[in-house]
Amino acid sequence: MLEIWNENRNCWRNPSGLAASVVSGEDISHREWRPQIYRRCTDLLWLIIFCLFWGGMMFIAGYSVTVGSAERLIFGYDSFGNICGKKNSPIKGASLSGQDMTSRKHVFFLNTCNLDIKNLKINSLSICVSGCPQEQLNGLEELKHFAQYNGSYLCVYSLNISEYTEPSKAAHLCPKLPVPPSKSFPLFNRCVPQSPACYSHFLTVLINVVKESDFFQRIIGGIMANKEYIVGLCFFAVVLSLIMVAVFRFIATLLVHIFITLVVFGLLFVSGVLWWLYYDNMNDPNIVLETEKENTKALLGFAITATIVSVVLVVLTLVTWNRISLTIQLFRVASGLLGSVPLLLFQPLWTFVILTLFWVYWVAVLLSLGTAGNVHVTADSLVEYRPLSGIRYLWWYHVIGLIWTSEFLVACQQITVAGAVVCCYFNRDKKNPPSHPILTSVSRLFNYHLGTVVKGSFLIAVVRIPRIVLVYIHSSLKGKEGACARCLVNCCACCLCCLEKWLQFLNQNAYIATAINGTNFCTSAKEAFFLIVNNALNVATINCFGDFLLFLGKVFVVCFTVFGGLMAFNYNRDLNVWVVPLIMVSFFAYLMAHCFLSVFEMVVDVLFMCYAVDLATNDGSAEKPYFMDKELMEFIGKSNRKYKRISRNNTDKLENNQNATQLLPMDINTA
Repeated sequence: MLEIWNENRNCWRNPSGLAASVVSGEDISHREWRPQIYRRCTDLLWLIIFCLFWGGMMFIAGYSVTVGSAERLIFGYDSFGNICGKKNSPIKGASLSGQDMTSRKHVFFLNTCNLDIKNLKINSLSICVSGCPQEQLNGLEELKHFAQYNGSYLCVYSLNISEYTEPSKAAHLCPKLPVPPSKSFPLFNRCVPQSPACYSHFLTVLINVVKESDFFQRIIGGIMANKEYIVGLCFFAVVLSLIMVAVFRFIATLLVHIFITLVVFGLLFVSGVLWWLYYDNMNDPNIVLETEKENTKALLGFAITATIVSVVLVVLTLVTWNRISLTIQLFRVASGLLGSVPLLLFQPLWTFVILTLFWVYWVAVLLSLGTAGNVHVTADSLVEYRPLSGIRYLWWYHVIGLIWTSEFLVACQQITVAGAVVCCYFNRDKKNPPSHPILTSVSRLFNYHLGTVVKGSFLIAVVRIPRIVLVYIHSSLKGKEGACARCLVNCCACCLCCLEKWLQFLNQNAYIATAINGTNFCTSAKEAFFLIVNNALNVATINCFGDFLLFLGKVFVVCFTVFGGLMAFNYNRDLNVWVVPLIMVSFFAYLMAHCFLSVFEMVVDVLFMCYAVDLATNDGSAEKPYFMDKELMEFIGKSNRKYKRISRNNTDKLENNQNATQLLPMDINTA
């Protein structure tokens, strides 16, 4: 394992025999491309700034734990300030506070099916109970019977059990009848109603979605009714993504042609099935429900979208058909590299796990900040917790930390993949690939280039934060702003989106250049930009076609997952709402396909950058031989010969046209 950390003997060997001291005295920021001859810490100031920023994040986490009440969030509390499942201290002015709730561990809302939120406050009283009612309670006698035999009192603490049957007192202090059956939520100990209507409305209120609640209730109902199908289709999407990775790993000429044929005819087949299902539903006399009519409209939308996508993909396939043979050779090189380093395919998995852990931490701190507040007793002796002044500034700081850190983790994955590919490419002995290239790349990242990743991710965060602010302003002023202001906000958001996409592309290539040359972010971005411009014909065109082929793989996974969902949902007539679950499954399928196939895309980008650096650094002579292997040299040679032949034909045509139009001197004798 020690050779992983040995910078001179593990990955690159100095082809010209130059020691690091030879180049240490020159201006590193302006030197030529010299892969791994010299490496030093880059953008150290930005790493220090990031560490200081995370010091602020740690302060916010500690502050939220100190002033917040995680117990209120986890165990729940009633309307009188008592935390369920705990022995509480009395609150001045609240007569029903300070009770021992050790045996009452569940929060129960007296008006479960008609909850509403006004000014971030729930309009229903809540109490702590020892158990949630498992069956529906239709009258006051059943309410009293449940309290006597189950020991769970569903009325306010001040009302004795003997007074449960008195309508004048029970009307305000007992739950609204009928009481639906409920079940305790596994984590937060809230009694959640189990009837479909109350359940969807309860979740609607909890996540503070008041507008368009009917539509949201149908979404929740559809998800809960189809949860088995959703889980099965998500697993099917993962299997299809792994199959696509295997196809690209062992790609060949026949497989590429079969794959493109399957995608094209598969899209046409799915489009035909969608149109047939739409025609079948339109002529079905049994479709009378409004939700079933919405499914028919959704089928029409799916059919039109699938048809448009099919036509566009067929046209693009025909236009780019002549580049199929070149792309086959490209993927052979990338597949061979992934064959020697198969763990590269799982880099998105590790990144996703780390991101998930960070997001869980971030949400926990955010919720703790949300519970930070001062106690306020109302005129009805109810207890409210009002947010502390200035807490919103901490929220914004926390949001910036979410964006910056998330982009930092994604950038770490990019530079790790780039470093591993560069390590394998710039290796003279192709028969003996370097050992542990991924660990070597990770060690180089942590030893030298964390500051570069921090700087690149900060640029993305700087562009994304104004977009979030614009979206927040637009949502806050929705319906109040004029047409000119709305157009201005949309234009600014569009420009920021384009700038963010361009920065993401530039950052990725800058990370590749850093992995090759060991320079800081600005120098790497500049060198990568000019390198791409100078090799646009050999790099950009073929690279775009490779991305297009990978996009076809993603379309393949999504189409067959959607087709499986259509077959499962459409022929089970008991499922009235399946449009939203199908959209969720489609999004998950594309996400899975993108996670796995994005590694191929990154490897292709790094290979072309390495090729361009190889040409700029070496000339193919005995003193400076190329690093590229035989297959890549044949691939590049074929591309260059084709380009030269096209250029020569264009030159010949231009010369013929010039000769045809050239003014010749007049022959006097002939005249």
